Amino acid sequence: MLSYGKNVLMMTDPKTIRKVYISKTRKDKELFDYLRLNKINYVLVDSNKIDKMAPGNNQGIAFERDEYKYHELSEALDEEFVVILDHIEDPHNFGAIIRSAEAAGVKSIIIPKDRGINVNDTVMKTSVGTTSNVKIIKVVNLANTIKTLQDNNFFVYASAMDGEDARTLDFSGKKVLIIGNEGNGVQRLLKEKSDFIVAIPMNGEVNSLNASVAAGILLFKMSGLI
Repeated sequence: MLSYGKNVLMMTDPKTIRKVYISKTRKDKELFDYLRLNKINYVLVDSNKIDKMAPGNNQGIAFERDEYKYHELSEALDEEFVVILDHIEDPHNFGAIIRSAEAAGVKSIIIPKDRGINVNDTVMKTSVGTTSNVKIIKVVNLANTIKTLQDNNFFVYASAMDGEDARTLDFSGKKVLIIGNEGNGVQRLLKEKSDFIVAIPMNGEVNSLNASVAAGILLFKMSGLI
């Protein structure tokens, strides 16, 4: 997998980095000290080579890393707060949710194996490398996964506009937050299997929020940070 950017590089497990390409014009003592300290292989190349490898704001850094290794559901069963993404499609939303989840102390995010986004370079960049701190778990069936989590003492909260005001609910104990697809929201079956439907109160003309924005608000509310 190809990734890029200094922040992503320095938040990636050094053991998974195969080779780093750095622009010859980049002067960065912190970066080079980090590479040497962690014995990471790097080469200096022309900037246009990096631009071809990673178009956009690459900061003159591109690197090859191992493909992301997904985790197992069993790894999340002893945690306090888990997130389920119900067929999120936009890699920028996925990356932003990972970043917010990590900031809120969430250690595991569950995604479906079918019709969903994978961890790719855009996700890595948007998450600012926080995929190293959050376990991404792929499952075959989200409904069965909810049942397994409930059997392990989790309360499941599905995010939807017709839910209860998030300010009125008690989020103590082990909990799961389900964030729905950008267009269709949380699918009906998953809402039916959830213990609560939770909504974000709004005063404006807009009656819905971007998936990653809604996730960020609920993550911090449910974690008790706000």
